Amino acid sequence: MPSNDSVHSLYSDHHNWLNRWLRSKLGNAADAADLAQDTFVRLLQRPEQPPLNTPRAFLRTIARGLVIDHWRREELQRAYLEALAHVPEAQAPSAETRELLMELLERIARMLDGLKPKVRRAFLLAQCEGLSHKAIAEQMGISLRSVERYIADALYHCYLLRFEDEC
Repeated sequence: MPSNDSVHSLYSDHHNWLNRWLRSKLGNAADAADLAQDTFVRLLQRPEQPPLNTPRAFLRTIARGLVIDHWRREELQRAYLEALAHVPEAQAPSAETRELLMELLERIARMLDGLKPKVRRAFLLAQCEGLSHKAIAEQMGISLRSVERYIADALYHCYLLRFEDEC
Protein backbone atom coordinates (compact mmCIF):
# COMPACT_ATOMS: atom_id res chain seq x y z
CA MET A 1 0.00 0.00 0.00
CA PRO A 2 1.40 3.43 -0.85
CA SER A 3 2.58 5.45 2.10
CA ASN A 4 0.37 8.30 3.26
CA ASP A 5 3.35 10.65 2.98
CA SER A 6 3.92 9.82 -0.70
CA VAL A 7 0.22 10.24 -1.53
CA HIS A 8 0.06 13.46 0.50
CA SER A 9 3.06 14.81 -1.41
CA LEU A 10 1.55 13.75 -4.73
CA TYR A 11 -1.74 15.35 -3.73
CA SER A 12 -0.24 18.66 -2.67
CA ASP A 13 2.01 18.84 -5.75
CA HIS A 14 -0.53 17.84 -8.40
CA HIS A 15 -4.11 18.15 -7.14
CA ASN A 16 -4.71 21.62 -8.58
CA TRP A 17 -3.27 20.61 -11.95
CA LEU A 18 -5.41 17.43 -12.03
CA ASN A 19 -8.52 19.39 -11.08
CA ARG A 20 -7.92 21.86 -13.95
CA TRP A 21 -7.26 19.01 -16.39
CA LEU A 22 -10.49 17.28 -15.36
CA ARG A 23 -12.46 20.54 -15.60
CA SER A 24 -11.24 20.92 -19.19
CA LYS A 25 -12.48 17.41 -19.99
CA LEU A 26 -15.79 17.59 -18.13
CA GLY A 27 -16.71 21.25 -18.38
CA ASN A 28 -18.04 21.07 -14.84
CA ALA A 29 -16.11 22.17 -11.74
CA ALA A 30 -18.11 20.04 -9.29
CA ASP A 31 -17.65 16.80 -11.28
CA ALA A 32 -13.98 17.65 -11.81
CA ALA A 33 -13.47 18.11 -8.06
CA ASP A 34 -15.21 14.79 -7.34
CA LEU A 35 -13.16 12.89 -9.89
CA ALA A 36 -9.91 14.50 -8.71
CA GLN A 37 -10.68 13.24 -5.21
CA ASP A 38 -11.66 9.82 -6.58
CA THR A 39 -8.32 9.65 -8.42
CA PHE A 40 -6.43 9.99 -5.15
CA VAL A 41 -8.76 7.54 -3.40
CA ARG A 42 -7.97 5.00 -6.13
CA LEU A 43 -4.30 5.67 -5.56
CA LEU A 44 -4.70 5.04 -1.82
CA GLN A 45 -6.52 1.76 -2.54
CA ARG A 46 -3.66 0.38 -4.65
CA PRO A 47 -1.74 -2.39 -2.91
CA GLU A 48 1.53 -0.71 -3.82
CA GLN A 49 2.59 2.41 -5.63
CA PRO A 50 4.95 2.03 -8.57
CA PRO A 51 7.90 4.41 -8.76
CA LEU A 52 6.60 7.61 -10.32
CA ASN A 53 8.94 9.17 -12.84
CA THR A 54 6.00 10.95 -14.48
CA PRO A 55 3.39 11.50 -11.77
CA ARG A 56 1.08 13.58 -13.95
CA ALA A 57 0.91 10.91 -16.62
CA PHE A 58 0.14 8.35 -13.92
CA LEU A 59 -2.61 10.51 -12.39
CA ARG A 60 -4.01 11.32 -15.82
CA THR A 61 -4.26 7.59 -16.62
CA ILE A 62 -6.26 6.91 -13.46
CA ALA A 63 -8.41 10.02 -13.98
CA ARG A 64 -9.07 9.17 -17.64
CA GLY A 65 -10.62 5.85 -16.58
CA LEU A 66 -12.78 7.68 -14.06
CA VAL A 67 -13.88 10.18 -16.74
CA ILE A 68 -14.89 7.31 -19.04
CA ASP A 69 -16.87 5.74 -16.18
CA HIS A 70 -18.50 9.12 -15.50
CA TRP A 71 -19.53 9.57 -19.14
CA ARG A 72 -20.87 6.01 -19.31
CA ARG A 73 -22.90 6.62 -16.13
CA GLU A 74 -24.32 9.84 -17.57
CA GLU A 75 -25.23 8.09 -20.85
CA LEU A 76 -26.94 5.27 -18.96
CA GLN A 77 -28.81 7.74 -16.81
CA ARG A 78 -29.99 9.72 -19.86
CA ALA A 79 -31.21 6.57 -21.60
CA TYR A 80 -32.94 5.35 -18.45
CA LEU A 81 -34.65 8.69 -17.81
CA GLU A 82 -35.73 8.84 -21.44
CA ALA A 83 -37.27 5.37 -21.13
CA LEU A 84 -38.98 6.41 -17.88
CA ALA A 85 -40.51 9.41 -19.64
CA HIS A 86 -42.62 6.97 -21.69
CA VAL A 87 -43.94 5.12 -18.64
CA PRO A 88 -47.29 6.28 -17.24
CA GLU A 89 -46.76 8.14 -13.96
CA ALA A 90 -48.82 5.60 -12.02
CA GLN A 91 -46.43 2.84 -13.11
CA ALA A 92 -43.19 4.77 -12.66
CA PRO A 93 -40.83 3.31 -10.06
CA SER A 94 -40.14 5.15 -6.82
CA ALA A 95 -37.01 7.27 -6.44
CA GLU A 96 -35.41 4.52 -4.37
CA THR A 97 -36.18 1.86 -6.99
CA ARG A 98 -34.85 4.14 -9.75
CA GLU A 99 -31.59 4.56 -7.83
CA LEU A 100 -31.26 0.80 -7.33
CA LEU A 101 -31.94 0.21 -11.02
CA MET A 102 -29.30 2.78 -11.97
CA GLU A 103 -26.74 1.01 -9.76
CA LEU A 104 -27.65 -2.30 -11.40
CA LEU A 105 -27.36 -0.81 -14.90
CA GLU A 106 -23.94 0.60 -14.01
CA ARG A 107 -22.74 -2.79 -12.76
CA ILE A 108 -23.99 -4.47 -15.93
CA ALA A 109 -22.29 -1.83 -18.08
CA ARG A 110 -19.00 -2.34 -16.22
CA MET A 111 -19.28 -6.09 -16.73
CA LEU A 112 -19.96 -5.70 -20.43
CA ASP A 113 -17.16 -3.16 -20.89
CA GLY A 114 -14.61 -5.87 -20.23
CA LEU A 115 -15.81 -7.96 -23.16
CA LYS A 116 -14.50 -7.86 -26.72
CA PRO A 117 -17.09 -6.32 -29.09
CA LYS A 118 -18.05 -9.59 -30.82
CA VAL A 119 -18.32 -11.40 -27.50
CA ARG A 120 -20.48 -8.61 -26.05
CA ARG A 121 -22.74 -8.56 -29.13
CA ALA A 122 -23.26 -12.34 -29.12
CA PHE A 123 -23.94 -12.30 -25.38
CA LEU A 124 -26.47 -9.46 -25.65
CA LEU A 125 -28.23 -11.10 -28.60
CA ALA A 126 -28.59 -14.26 -26.54
CA GLN A 127 -29.51 -12.67 -23.21
CA CYS A 128 -31.53 -9.61 -24.25
CA GLU A 129 -32.97 -10.63 -27.61
CA GLY A 130 -33.40 -14.30 -26.73
CA LEU A 131 -31.88 -15.45 -30.02
CA SER A 132 -30.68 -19.01 -30.41
CA HIS A 133 -27.01 -19.67 -31.03
CA LYS A 134 -27.83 -20.58 -34.63
CA ALA A 135 -29.70 -17.29 -35.17
CA ILE A 136 -26.83 -15.34 -33.62
CA ALA A 137 -24.35 -17.10 -35.93
CA GLU A 138 -26.46 -16.18 -38.96
CA GLN A 139 -26.97 -12.58 -37.86
CA MET A 140 -23.30 -12.02 -37.06
CA GLY A 141 -22.01 -14.03 -40.04
CA ILE A 142 -19.87 -16.32 -37.90
CA SER A 143 -19.79 -20.04 -37.15
CA LEU A 144 -22.00 -21.68 -34.55
CA ARG A 145 -18.82 -22.76 -32.74
CA SER A 146 -17.68 -19.12 -32.50
CA VAL A 147 -21.03 -18.11 -31.00
CA GLU A 148 -20.79 -20.88 -28.42
CA ARG A 149 -17.23 -19.83 -27.54
CA TYR A 150 -18.20 -16.13 -27.33
CA ILE A 151 -21.12 -16.81 -25.02
CA ALA A 152 -19.04 -19.13 -22.86
CA ASP A 153 -16.33 -16.44 -22.66
CA ALA A 154 -18.91 -13.81 -21.65
CA LEU A 155 -20.45 -16.04 -18.98
CA TYR A 156 -17.03 -16.89 -17.58
CA HIS A 157 -16.09 -13.18 -17.55
CA CYS A 158 -19.28 -12.33 -15.64
CA TYR A 159 -18.66 -15.21 -13.23
CA LEU A 160 -15.12 -13.97 -12.51
CA LEU A 161 -16.33 -10.41 -11.91
CA ARG A 162 -19.05 -11.59 -9.61
CA PHE A 163 -16.58 -13.75 -7.69
CA GLU A 164 -14.26 -10.71 -7.32
CA ASP A 165 -17.18 -8.62 -5.99
CA GLU A 166 -17.87 -11.22 -3.31
CA CYS A 167 -14.25 -11.39 -2.13
